[in-house]
Amino acid sequence: MSIVSRPRMGAADERGFTLVELLVGAGMGIVLMGAVATLVVSALKYQPNISKKAENVTTARAVLDRMTHELRSGERVEVAEASRVVFIGYSRRSPCGGSAILAPGQPSIPCRITYSCTTTSCSRTEASPSSAANSGTPQLIFSGINSNQVFTYQPKAVPAEVTYVKATLRMPDPRGSGSLTVSDGASLRNATLSY
Repeated sequence: MSIVSRPRMGAADERGFTLVELLVGAGMGIVLMGAVATLVVSALKYQPNISKKAENVTTARAVLDRMTHELRSGERVEVAEASRVVFIGYSRRSPCGGSAILAPGQPSIPCRITYSCTTTSCSRTEASPSSAANSGTPQLIFSGINSNQVFTYQPKAVPAEVTYVKATLRMPDPRGSGSLTVSDGASLRNATLSY
């Protein structure tokens, strides 16, 4: 009886990759990983700047909400400039500019409220209506703007006739061109209209 040896059937399946195929695959993998690493590093580099700008926009919206809320309660505008508005409005603090909050049920008290903006920040001052327009302690409410041209008015002629105030905060664009703009406005609900 002779034993015939059979050829191994699995020899073709065990070939694997050639050295050239391994080198090409490794090179493509390195290029792909380099591109991914570049994107990650770029995102990490610019993320704090973008986050700061987004925070500024959110804060600007909150500041404008406060401004318009106080303007709506206003009686009259005394000073109407592009960088400053002085008006008589109502406050829930006693005395004006103080820290004590009025009890529920007590009416709000009239106060002289001033919003003043420079080319970098805006501040708020609250004082008694009988005091001078520049009295009171300014409190910084927002910084990071790049223009002091914040307020516009309707009608434009005389401050005492103003019934609508628009505030526009302009912040530097994180991409470096132009400004990010957030604006809002309010009509003075308690204004005495003279027609």
